[in-house]
Amino acid sequence: MSGHSKWATIKRKKGKLDQERGKIFTQHIKEITVAAREGGGDPVNNARLRTAIAAAKGANMPADNIKRAILKGTGQLPGVVYEAITYEGYGPAGVAVLLEVMTDNKNRVVAEIRHILTKYGGNLGANGCVGWMFHKKGVITVDTSAANEDTVMEIAMDAGAEDISTESGSIEITTTPHDLEAVKTALEAKKIPIASAEITMVPENSVKITNENEASSMMKLFEALEDHDDVQKVYSNFDIDAKILEKLAG
Repeated sequence: MSGHSKWATIKRKKGKLDQERGKIFTQHIKEITVAAREGGGDPVNNARLRTAIAAAKGANMPADNIKRAILKGTGQLPGVVYEAITYEGYGPAGVAVLLEVMTDNKNRVVAEIRHILTKYGGNLGANGCVGWMFHKKGVITVDTSAANEDTVMEIAMDAGAEDISTESGSIEITTTPHDLEAVKTALEAKKIPIASAEITMVPENSVKITNENEASSMMKLFEALEDHDDVQKVYSNFDIDAKILEKLAG
């Protein structure tokens, strides 16, 4: 399990989720709007929109909000036009950082992202500098306290999962983006509680951070990027010992 996955687990346990920062609905609205604009408003024929709607429902977003976001995306309702942009760069210790951004002001956001990276010992890079290190995958997380690992493994593998790992109190199931929904449905059919399920970017290798100061800077950078209003997702290939993460998160 990569460092940023460990951090997500710690945040979930401590209740430091985006829902409490008032950001999660905005993220889902932007994703639904862009998905509808690029692929049409019918989720049956638009896999990205279908995934976005499922994620929004998982966050308890009201159906009316979802409907309005779709209509804004298809142009049936007026709304802000968001541009989807990917930024790439480096954090402390040379770790790779990949950002998915949706904004209505490209010039403003690139300056702000550059400032955040520089502030915490990183730098903004050229397109393609780290993107090749990441692969799009489906990732489902199940808390070990909520289900038997062997049972989860059997159900997930039978449904098409690619890999399963356990660390820091969580079972992490990796799938292809196409198979995410099928594996999630199979687990839910067996009453397995799912902590999270999403399409994400998984690094093919990781960079171990053993210096506590660098680890602290990395976590501050990660949180600052996540807190930015236009940042949808933050990915990195850092790996920090779970004990250091717990200490920094505490």
